Amino acid sequence: MGLLNQGWIFDSLLHNGDEKEPVKYRDTHGATHIYLGGGLLFYTIPYFMKSRNCVCLGSGGGYVPRMMIAAQWDLKELDVFTDDIFGITYVVDAKNGVNGEPDWNDESYFVETFQPKVIEALTDDAYYNFFLRKDVKIDYLHIDAGHSFEQVELDFELYSERLTDDGIITIHDTDEKYFKNLIVPKGEKFDDMSGPSKLIKKLKKSNEWEIFDFFDFREKTKLPFSTGTTLIRRKKWITLYK
Repeated sequence: MGLLNQGWIFDSLLHNGDEKEPVKYRDTHGATHIYLGGGLLFYTIPYFMKSRNCVCLGSGGGYVPRMMIAAQWDLKELDVFTDDIFGITYVVDAKNGVNGEPDWNDESYFVETFQPKVIEALTDDAYYNFFLRKDVKIDYLHIDAGHSFEQVELDFELYSERLTDDGIITIHDTDEKYFKNLIVPKGEKFDDMSGPSKLIKKLKKSNEWEIFDFFDFREKTKLPFSTGTTLIRRKKWITLYK
């Protein structure tokens, strides 16, 4: 008997309640129709850190926020959250087609089943007009919105200011090798994806952050692999003096 509920994973985390409706962009996390790939990371972080407030910038098919919400459900069911306050996962997406087009709406399986708090706005607008105004602190932040260096850096600089002392950040699409080896047919549009890896290189030169890369890309392999995710946490001595 394994640890994971494969039926639930297949139906609701990797598909939209129907095997003919796979979750969009799950493959960029190394997931398949039966394998969670990096999804287990996005579940484990809020589960282990007991994250009450999770924020996902950019949504795609809602793969990452599903994992966040599933962890918060389990924490509540197991009475780890012993009060009446339930964990909240915010999804921020302008749905403007930049770096991917979400395939969900208010009546979709993702929203009706997982019930995230959806903020349909640009990430900087959402920051100033919601998170800052409402003084929302963030336990776990996932950055996967605009992928230009300027946009990723802006998202990081803004939202990292809202982190709790033990707050965790993950940034998607950080494996430079994946994109260097990607072949795109002539004439096919491909968005600039270089921002996340450039930001990580910059942050590694700083003494403020602890950084760990989850890279599983291998050339000419039949195994599923992701576009890379990097985990970031502010160093403790920095937190003490903030």
